[in-house]
Amino acid sequence: MKKMVVLTVLAFTVTATIMVSAQSQAGSKKILIAYFTMPETDGVDTVSGASRLVVDGTVTGNVQFVANAIQRATGGDLFAIRTVQTYPGTHRPLLDVTQNEQRTNARPRLAMQISSLQEYDTIFLGYPIWWYDLPMPIYSFLEGYNFAGKTIIPFTVHGGSRLSGTVEKISGLQPQATVITDGLAVSRNEVARSERDVTAWLRRLGVVR
Repeated sequence: MKKMVVLTVLAFTVTATIMVSAQSQAGSKKILIAYFTMPETDGVDTVSGASRLVVDGTVTGNVQFVANAIQRATGGDLFAIRTVQTYPGTHRPLLDVTQNEQRTNARPRLAMQISSLQEYDTIFLGYPIWWYDLPMPIYSFLEGYNFAGKTIIPFTVHGGSRLSGTVEKISGLQPQATVITDGLAVSRNEVARSERDVTAWLRRLGVVR
């Protein structure tokens, strides 16, 4: 992973409005871009939210695409949230599995852990919207770490529901973190053209100039 000098984001939220001030640090803290993505293989996508696109002949998860755009702009470290279990790659079975996970309040076991969370003070957190909520692996992720004193910045790719109340869910799971309310919500139809919007959003937050 790359070492770098980053801007430490001190975010203060007042209702739905945020103001972010940035102070240059001497290189001790970094940005982490953690994301969960689930590319489907059949190209159909409705309730589960956007899932994939093809870039230079390679299938890429839509959330992964946005995460990569954030990484290019910030120089942060990428962390893919993966589960031990394998989700179905086709649409209808995936919907059934994820709906059952939500109904049973499941906590899928994660395949990897962040070994040096203390190095990061800003966490971008990306996910699709599944059944108008966070995917259950994101609950596993948020419940597995203590983000006290850190800033969490949500981003999602959606099929019409935007952030769907997930910012409040993240705040409830990590009450001692600063959760930015101005999260990024990218329509599944706009992902391939979203890099300019990603950069504009990061500038609005004060993360990049």
